[in-house]
Amino acid sequence: MKAAIFVKPGQMEARELPQPVVEFPTDAVIKIVRACVCGSDLWWYRGLSKRPANEPVGHEAIGVVESVGAAVTAVKPGDFVIVPFTHGCGHCAACLAGFEGNCLTFHHQGSPVGYQAEYLRYENADWSLVKVPGQPEDYTDAQLNDLLALSDVMATGYHAAVSAEVHAGDTVVVMGDGAVGLSGVLSAKLLGAKRIIAMSRHEDRAQLAREFGATDVVPERGDLAVQRVMELTAGAGADAVLECVGNEQSVATAVQVGRPGSVVGRVGIPQKPEMNTNALFWRNIGLRGGIASVTTHDRDVLLQAVLNGQIHPGKVFTQRFDLDHIQDAYAAMDQRTAIKSLIIM
Repeated sequence: MKAAIFVKPGQMEARELPQPVVEFPTDAVIKIVRACVCGSDLWWYRGLSKRPANEPVGHEAIGVVESVGAAVTAVKPGDFVIVPFTHGCGHCAACLAGFEGNCLTFHHQGSPVGYQAEYLRYENADWSLVKVPGQPEDYTDAQLNDLLALSDVMATGYHAAVSAEVHAGDTVVVMGDGAVGLSGVLSAKLLGAKRIIAMSRHEDRAQLAREFGATDVVPERGDLAVQRVMELTAGAGADAVLECVGNEQSVATAVQVGRPGSVVGRVGIPQKPEMNTNALFWRNIGLRGGIASVTTHDRDVLLQAVLNGQIHPGKVFTQRFDLDHIQDAYAAMDQRTAIKSLIIM
């Protein structure tokens, strides 16, 4: 099979690898229909974090079950599924509480796994895979993209919104105009926010933010951004803040633009090992968030919202590629010419 391989920072290529097989009773092998590149993939692509060379990559996909292990009964060969980046067992305390991104029993085992490939061996398949009605051919191109977004990016944006306790009628600030931030805007709208302030300085992303429900766009950064949000909220600040970047400036701004008693929902992977929380204390601001609960959010809300046509998160895919052009897919995101790169198998 063909798979995307990380060669070294700045270099990706497609290579032929052996097709994966079931290695453990809890595995399923999935024939991938669509995958994509994540903003977090750019960390090691840019050399900002370490990753072993010559390793398969990717953690977002949709596909059709090819085979299953002996312990897998919830899905069967031929089922169309969303393939989350999480692998919850479904029965530990974390999973039962709805936080399978922190599953207490899961650890990767066996051969390396990469979703940007024609086939994938998926672990903890029995509980974590999300079944989709019908088959891929029953859906339009746009609907397939919407479903693909549920494997990570839309679920992560939604996780930010529910972590920030967004309620109907709220004023919400969304830090970040990447695919996760835009999904956060869409999630705030889905949860009934009345006013959504998107922090964006890129017109193509700001335009999509408005389409997703943003009522205001703030291009400023740092102290000027805080000042602008306070002006827009008559000095009160937002009821909820979605932090979807993870860098120091974004986090520092997020804790300043909420009103006293607000909550910051943080899903941007931290780029700094420590954070000063004193500002939260003095303003009674809460901080929640972390690794998204993809399976839980999809089953509870997001899959039905996509099937009903209520949300269209697949609009974050603004360029498409095949595996032979995987280098171009990464370069497009690295150079910000694509919001999110789609990979068609």
